[in-house]
Amino acid sequence: MSRYTGPIYKKSRRYGFSTLETGKELAKKPTAPGQHGTSRKKLSEYGVQLKEKQKVRFLYGLSEKQFRKTFDAAGKMHGVHGVNFLILLESRLDNLVYRMGLAKTRRSARQLVNHGHITVNGKKVDIPSFRVKPGNVIGVAEASNNHPVINECLNMDITRPAYVSFDANKKEGVYVRYPEREELNAEINESLIVEFYNR
Repeated sequence: MSRYTGPIYKKSRRYGFSTLETGKELAKKPTAPGQHGTSRKKLSEYGVQLKEKQKVRFLYGLSEKQFRKTFDAAGKMHGVHGVNFLILLESRLDNLVYRMGLAKTRRSARQLVNHGHITVNGKKVDIPSFRVKPGNVIGVAEASNNHPVINECLNMDITRPAYVSFDANKKEGVYVRYPEREELNAEINESLIVEFYNR
């Protein structure tokens, strides 16, 4: 299955979870889309696990193949599998561009990376899935210093997580450290995703 590019609000309503992490999608219509959206059927154990996996996949905007590959990589690391998985997802370049406030959404951040507007340690990187390591410096390419989307986002009041630092004047930030589980989305139950793939 390829990466989903359809309406985000519809997916957020489908899973009862804000994939934009703003809550705006569910503020007006908290029910699932469609004629029978108001009546949610009770899910089986498999259904609950699948729903959890899908909502995290749509949150980070990955294809099923990318998602599974990241999950397998997390299993080879020391520590708790589910937490390591979320840390790897947070360490993606497109996600960190979003976290630093250079884009309004992860989708927009992915586009900035794809179009060569972002650098890592001074070198242009156009791969959204590039795994950033703590200490790496993420910046805006010199040719993109006046990019309207980036400048618009920098003028917005954005709360950045503690595991990234950002200098708006230099238009660059540092991935300071891996995030702690408490700093990540509390609505995610990563153990259900582990159970889903280990069936």
